[in-house]
Amino acid sequence: MIVSTQVWALFLILEGGVSFDLVDMWGQMGLLAQAVVVTLFIMSAWSIGVMIDRLIAFNAARQQSRAFAPAVAGALREGKLDEAIKIADRYKKSHLAKVVVAGLQEFQAHHQGDISGETIEASRRALERAEAIVQAEMKRGVSALATIGSTGPFVGLFGTVIGIINAFKGIASEKSTGLGAVAGGISEALVTTAFGLFVAIPAVMMFNYFASRLEAFNVEMGNSSSELLDYFIKRSNRAVKH
Repeated sequence: MIVSTQVWALFLILEGGVSFDLVDMWGQMGLLAQAVVVTLFIMSAWSIGVMIDRLIAFNAARQQSRAFAPAVAGALREGKLDEAIKIADRYKKSHLAKVVVAGLQEFQAHHQGDISGETIEASRRALERAEAIVQAEMKRGVSALATIGSTGPFVGLFGTVIGIINAFKGIASEKSTGLGAVAGGISEALVTTAFGLFVAIPAVMMFNYFASRLEAFNVEMGNSSSELLDYFIKRSNRAVKH
């Protein structure tokens, strides 16, 4: 019903030749409608900040991980664990490096001559802890996009209701149903609704994008942890044979 009212109102304003001067509209808005717009502006600024921060972090993680993976694989093939740890320390923004270095350091801390099952189990726990920590770091701020995307339209809808109420107040005060009596309230309704959608749509789109990237990162970290544990097990088997 509210959406159909807005469509009718927009058509009415366009037919009446009313200009959309945002500065003038802001001056005509009531305090509640202005508060809604300010709230939506803050939500928009927050979501943009999260988007920029996560894009920079995710791109850096992807680029450094692509360089880290072949370098550390070569060091492990040669059995140079110290060199592998040094390589991981050079790629501090790589999600793979953060996980792998935790497993390597734990392995070295428990490795005393023979490689026991306890050493491998300790490395596995260290890898799991590192994965959980990195996942939490990568998710930082992403949930805010979901919140903004889901609440933005409702904040705008609150402004819509206020605008329609003011439109009816205009009719009551002017004792007329002409365009001049309702234009102010209807413009509030349209502006707040449009602003709410403007804030929510990009937030939802970027949340879905980041969620897919996070899922890919989690798979990559899980695979790296599994491969590193396999490496430790193979190394243990070779030590037993010798």
